[in-house]
Amino acid sequence: MTYAKPVPRINADNRAFWEGCRQHELKFQQCAKCSQVRWPPSDLCPQCHSTDTDWLSSKGFGTVYTFAVYHAAFHPGFKADVPYTVAVVALDEGPRLLTNIVGCPPDQVRCDMPVEVTWQEVDEGITLPKFRPISNDPASAYEPWP
Repeated sequence: MTYAKPVPRINADNRAFWEGCRQHELKFQQCAKCSQVRWPPSDLCPQCHSTDTDWLSSKGFGTVYTFAVYHAAFHPGFKADVPYTVAVVALDEGPRLLTNIVGCPPDQVRCDMPVEVTWQEVDEGITLPKFRPISNDPASAYEPWP
């Protein structure tokens, strides 16, 4: 079956992020000088202007910062998904990521709702990070970033 939705364009700047996703790991640039975590990736730290960069592995937890529920498919590939939720998730490590909320009816999504990453395998080259509400189960693995 062919994936009918648009897929990200991988380039030299975002390759480490998408390679991490294939391994089910969220990776973000972190300034080696001031420790600022940033997304999207860039050659220059927006905080201190250093060009020294490391890659940080996120725990994959955060909260819904803002969201919109789509009731119309603006691309034919999304027709079967309507209504669906597009959100900006504020990750515990600092970056905000545009993504989808899954595993939750759109009318139950709320700002500040705790979420965790889950993965959608698109093909051998692309795995998409999506987010689902964190279970109310006390055995949940959620531990806020310090």
